Amino acid sequence: MPRKSLDTTTPPSTGAAGESDPGGPARAAPQPNRAPSVHRAPDGDLDPTLTKAIVDDLSDGVYFVDPTRRITYWNHGAEKISGYSADYVLNHRCYENILNHVDENGTLLCHTACPLARTITDGEPREALIWLRHKDGHRKPVRVRTSQVRDAEGRVIGGIETFSDESRLAALSQQAERARHEALTDALTGLPNRRFFDSSLASQLENLTRYGWEFGLMLVDIDHFKKVNDLHGHAFGDEVLKVVARTLHGAVRAGDVIARWGGEEFVVLVEAADKARLEEAAERLRMLVAHSQVRRGEIDQPINVSVGATLATRLDTAESLFNRADEAVRGAKRAGRNRVSILLED
Repeated sequence: MPRKSLDTTTPPSTGAAGESDPGGPARAAPQPNRAPSVHRAPDGDLDPTLTKAIVDDLSDGVYFVDPTRRITYWNHGAEKISGYSADYVLNHRCYENILNHVDENGTLLCHTACPLARTITDGEPREALIWLRHKDGHRKPVRVRTSQVRDAEGRVIGGIETFSDESRLAALSQQAERARHEALTDALTGLPNRRFFDSSLASQLENLTRYGWEFGLMLVDIDHFKKVNDLHGHAFGDEVLKVVARTLHGAVRAGDVIARWGGEEFVVLVEAADKARLEEAAERLRMLVAHSQVRRGEIDQPINVSVGATLATRLDTAESLFNRADEAVRGAKRAGRNRVSILLED
């Protein structure tokens, strides 16, 4: 299909962006140290620089609007990225329910903070990451750049917006975040793993040394887990681990850190803890697990845990703190299981 040429005819004066222009202040701040990116063209002809910039085969989307924001040019890149053909958008105004640009907060920009409308008005180039609505209905991230266009006499005759598809960059960012999440998450239970917990514990110990921010450590061990595994199989044992993990996760206070330590053991960092707070938190975890069970077929398996807890001191290392919590949980086991044992440094 032949490309529609740019309409460089200066329309009747309607103000810098037209009386119908609803554009408000743009979200992307103008760049005060850059000269305005203004394209100029002789009467009726395109400036060679503009002609070269606006070419049909660019992979980026490019479109031109007049001062009333009526679209007079729409290239192949714009068609590919947006899904809208040139025939569909030409002679429509860009705010007429076409791309429906929104920012990362979901704010509609076309009627409140259009970068292109502001650039037509003040001549300042703008750049912003926004989300357009594809013809198919989904949202697509694009990076837009706007420029003002003037004729040979310096009269504003419209503006140009180029936009590039940022979907691949967004996907790479999501992949990186997913990889980070997987590296720090226990695959079976979905809880943070030992690596994550080690980092959190190191931070807590540093804060205790520097600022005196007290905290406690709890070690939670499932009672008779090996017997359950041997009796019902490893798949059933996995269900026990997941039930305990979900129960513990729902029982800890916001700000506390819970993780799967390994095997049938879980660990919890308790913020701003003294002995009473630590004991209360440990008992709550024990009690809630004791009121949980795993049901599969004819099996109705109760679950209990033993909890060993201790308070950190300025002289503690990660090793000394864990040794004390481990000794506490052993004490709970020796005392009959399904109970809490607190061991403090002398």
